[in-house]
Amino acid sequence: MKVEPQKEHRWLEQLVGQWTVSMPGCGEGSEVPAEPWSETTRMLHGVWLVSEGEGEQPGGGPATTILTLGFDPARQCFIGSWIGSMMTHMWIYEGTLDPAGKVLTLDTVGPSFEDQSKTTRYQDIITIEDDNNRTLSSRFLAEDGTWKPVMTVHYRREA
Repeated sequence: MKVEPQKEHRWLEQLVGQWTVSMPGCGEGSEVPAEPWSETTRMLHGVWLVSEGEGEQPGGGPATTILTLGFDPARQCFIGSWIGSMMTHMWIYEGTLDPAGKVLTLDTVGPSFEDQSKTTRYQDIITIEDDNNRTLSSRFLAEDGTWKPVMTVHYRREA
């Protein structure tokens, strides 16, 4: 098999590099900034993005995360996964890019913040600010039908 990268795969290439990751506060109403993390992101043969993050969790010790993203031409959507050493749930993504090509919204399902015996819908939203800055905003669909923010993470490309 030979895979030819699509324009969506090329879109992922702008995420490649070494990043400093900062989080102003964890959760709604939190004002305690987390220590900066580092993230290294690369492409596998132009079709899969692999990103590994490392840092200290607020009150939780060291942590490692791995993000994979790609594009499935047959399904016409971005796909991927996220795992972190701080949990046992694997997040499976399916997402779309906005018409302007700046916002990738990744839908997933995971344990509910409101009731751990249930699952709920989540969205991780990657927004490209410019060539060297991006954000990741996470939110969940609450039982009342509204989207509630979980966190916003800022990424700055290292020189």
